[in-house]
Amino acid sequence: MTALISLKDITKTYYNGDLAVEVLHGISLDIEAGEFVAIIGQSGSGKSTLMNILGCLDRPTTGDYLLDGEQVSAFEPDELAGLRRRTFGFVFQSYNLIPTASAQENVEVPAVYAGAHARDRRDRAEALLNSLKLGDRLDHRPNQLSGGQQQRVSIARALMNGGRIILADEPTGALDSQSGEEVMALLRSMNESGHTIIVITHSREVAEQADRLIELRDGRVVSDRTKKGRSNPEAASGLKQKAVEGVAALADVTEAVKMALRALHANLFRTILTLLGIVIGVGSVVAMLAIGTGAQNSVLDRISAMGSDLLVVRPSMANFRGTSGGSNVTLVPADADAILEVPNVAFAVPEMTSTVTLRYGNVDYQTTANGTVPQFTEAKSWKVAKGEFLNRDDMESYAPVAVIGRTVEKTLFPVGENPLGKYVLVSKIPFQIIGVMSEMGAGPGGNDQDDTILMPLTTGSMRIFGQRNVRSITVQVKDSAAIDTTQDALQALLDRRHKKQDTQITNMASIREAVTETSNTLKLFLGAVAAISLLVGGIGVMNIMLVSVSERTREIGVRMATGARQRDILLQFIIEAVVVSAIGGAIGVVAGLGTGILAKVLGAPVSFTIGPVALAFACSFLTGLVFGFLPARNASRLQPAVALSSE
Repeated sequence: MTALISLKDITKTYYNGDLAVEVLHGISLDIEAGEFVAIIGQSGSGKSTLMNILGCLDRPTTGDYLLDGEQVSAFEPDELAGLRRRTFGFVFQSYNLIPTASAQENVEVPAVYAGAHARDRRDRAEALLNSLKLGDRLDHRPNQLSGGQQQRVSIARALMNGGRIILADEPTGALDSQSGEEVMALLRSMNESGHTIIVITHSREVAEQADRLIELRDGRVVSDRTKKGRSNPEAASGLKQKAVEGVAALADVTEAVKMALRALHANLFRTILTLLGIVIGVGSVVAMLAIGTGAQNSVLDRISAMGSDLLVVRPSMANFRGTSGGSNVTLVPADADAILEVPNVAFAVPEMTSTVTLRYGNVDYQTTANGTVPQFTEAKSWKVAKGEFLNRDDMESYAPVAVIGRTVEKTLFPVGENPLGKYVLVSKIPFQIIGVMSEMGAGPGGNDQDDTILMPLTTGSMRIFGQRNVRSITVQVKDSAAIDTTQDALQALLDRRHKKQDTQITNMASIREAVTETSNTLKLFLGAVAAISLLVGGIGVMNIMLVSVSERTREIGVRMATGARQRDILLQFIIEAVVVSAIGGAIGVVAGLGTGILAKVLGAPVSFTIGPVALAFACSFLTGLVFGFLPARNASRLQPAVALSSE
């Protein structure tokens, strides 16, 4: 008959630099299924090292370890985890319960890594705790339980997946005599139910309660004495089929998220500090891009209001510096008429401006007078709010009529008074108000577009401006795709008419493109500044996760002892990093939106779009994934025996 456990010439050597220390020297022994064995030895005898090898928590340096006749010495880490999950249950001297989990949650841990369904593992954990007289302590955390109760919780955890072999390391060492007797009675009861019990102890009194006593000294077996045979070999054979084993690496991701939230809550202040870096980074991205997009849209809207299919003709700057024997300003209304003959031109609107003083009643007000033509409203995409605009008859008859902006209306006329039909003195010349323009607000240069009075170009030229030259001619093209060709044709026409190049043409489409490119560069810069904050937050996440791994090394060892694979540990710590980053990202998005709304209330142009918000949150999520990977990988590569021995 094949022994359940068979060790042949097992050695274990630890290395500290070039120094080699051999702890076990050729251990050979067999343990049958259903035995109650005590391994006794003083400190330094090698009994804990032997227990780690027996429980697949560590590997022998040389020798063969056969479990049910299968050679396990060369198993991969995840294969060893599977063996621990299916076959072993551990009862530790210091209990090794997860401090942030309840008694029931601690008992469930092995079944979580076995892939058991949540309801099944809850029911089994509750049944085990009830059988150990802990039914009224299901929701208590370890610090709310006595030492004896904690040890019973660890026994329930050892039995969760079946616990065919129970390894008890000094199970009574931290207990009073009565609790110790209760624990040993439980181990005896488990042995009678078919479990193979291996107790590691230095106490002769505890060891004598076992059926077989193996004594170690200086890493060698010095005695192996059997007091009586197995209690229930038939039950021991039946236990082989009772191990709980599912199919998933984790029962579900929600369980990992629960573990993460529990761990983060346990160090709340540190978690808040970690969140702060992510919140600032994400909030900055959302707020800065919203304000940057708003500013860009505001400028582009103003340009669009003037029309992106427009060409604006002005005298070149050289004319304003003076030339020999010629007029400084050369554009005249006739140039606008000539421009209308150029193919692809829809209309041409000449304008001349001057600062004038208006008087109505006893109110004097200085504003800008603009002499223009009826197509002005179409060229500027500016509608009349009250009354009507200038028409062709006004132009031909040199009519003293005017249309005013909203700023002029509010300044000259009391609230409630209708300005239509009223006369206003413009530089001491009476003009009748026939219309009021809709409100436009500030222009691209920041000037108030509503602070103006519009009059027929002919009337203004003769009676107000005292000149025939125009300040600019706004040209709308029919096909914006051919705007560059039209611009070249206009420049050639004006050069021929003036016999020199004394004009310059501004392409509004080009300005729009330039503004867009500049704004995009600015947004990229703002985003980069915010991204630096997010990077700093990510480094904070990595640092805090490294600290968490260091602080929770023993917990990692416990999880590995209960069957966690490397990928389970990796996933758990990555999820913790992702959870803290996602929470920080969500808070950061809210903070960024709040900052943007506040800026909007204070008058700044703000534009919220889903893209930057989604990008910022995705970046926070990715930050957790990237910066959490290194600590998670370090945690997953810990050796179970080393992790369990960590202080």
